[in-house]
Amino acid sequence: MDASEQVSAESGEVISLFLLNREFFVSPGGDQVPADILRGKTIGLYFSANWYSDCQNFTPILASVHNRLKEEEAKFEIVFVSSDEDQKSFDEYYATMPWLAIPFSDLLSKKSLTQRFQIEGIPSLIILDPCGNPIQTDGVDLIYRYGCQAFPFTSECLSKLKDEERAKHASQTIEKLLLSDSRNYVVCQKDQVPISSLVGKTVGLFFSAQWCLPCMKFTRKLVSVYKNLKAKKENFEIVFIPIDKNEAGYLECYQSMPWLALPYGDENVKSLLKYFNIQGIPSLVIIGPDGKTVTKEGRNLINLYAEMAYPFTEAQLLLLQETMDEEAKNYPKSFHHAGHRHVLNLVSAASGCGPYICCECEEQGSGWAYQCIDCGYDIHPKCTREGKKDNPDKPQVRAGDAFCAFSSVQ
Repeated sequence: MDASEQVSAESGEVISLFLLNREFFVSPGGDQVPADILRGKTIGLYFSANWYSDCQNFTPILASVHNRLKEEEAKFEIVFVSSDEDQKSFDEYYATMPWLAIPFSDLLSKKSLTQRFQIEGIPSLIILDPCGNPIQTDGVDLIYRYGCQAFPFTSECLSKLKDEERAKHASQTIEKLLLSDSRNYVVCQKDQVPISSLVGKTVGLFFSAQWCLPCMKFTRKLVSVYKNLKAKKENFEIVFIPIDKNEAGYLECYQSMPWLALPYGDENVKSLLKYFNIQGIPSLVIIGPDGKTVTKEGRNLINLYAEMAYPFTEAQLLLLQETMDEEAKNYPKSFHHAGHRHVLNLVSAASGCGPYICCECEEQGSGWAYQCIDCGYDIHPKCTREGKKDNPDKPQVRAGDAFCAFSSVQ
């Protein structure tokens, strides 16, 4: 067997593994479609389920890309591998998709594909080349970032897109981000504010929507931080980037905000979502006075440090971390949590404390925590004071005021 025959045989083996010796897939209309229809095409294996909101959010984006590529007669097909709980859920969810699927009843094929591609979370989009070889495992991220341009998902194609992306970010300014052919302003309720007035300021681009409950919760915190920074006369502004489904939702959402906004339905919203690779909301992107991106983690930084995070630079965050580390020297090494009924141990980033969600106040945490490893229970040091109320016989942990402000916006 020569080299070309060996490659062909290996490719055929990969395809055979993928097809799992099946004869057909199903279409959204319920028809049986011969498996051979996939041969010679780039294939996206879409692992998803109706019960998970991230899947619900991504599916219409993927459907738009799929339909556009079909119009362009690209040799691309998607196969849905369901993680739905029952046939009814599968049918309802699959009705929103324009591609092929593994029949819901074929549990063996779904299990085999999940194991073969080591799927640990959904949504997941595995890209196979026309020979059936997996070439990309992060298809969801690629679709969010590049849309139709990601096809055919080859390393050469993606390398070119990344180079173009880096060039755009290198020449980025706040004006380039927000200006459009028909608009040189943002709005402040009913007034128009020139985008040029934002030059030289630290600007937060706030991606949010009225239908998103986490957005509403975070907005209240962000309003407090914004007003505090304005009271200190900091050179800071926020621009609301609306993801609302209708104008009524946009107006209701923006009514609670004291900052600037893009108009409803503005053409820049979609390009900004793609440009910053926004995969979930609320999201706060911080743009520095030079017009360059400082961080896309504005939401987490506000939750951690409130207005102390300003101006969100690495130097400021390092200073805050050093302050937290100094205060932590006075914390007890452990304490008994009355509600949890376990001893919680003090851990730091150096001893395994990564980013976490506090089980007491449900806010972002990082750097320091009281933790029960066995139960996966993490709380802010400031939240240990709640344990004192429930169990007065146990010592109270007194976190400093600065750490309280850093950990959460009250």
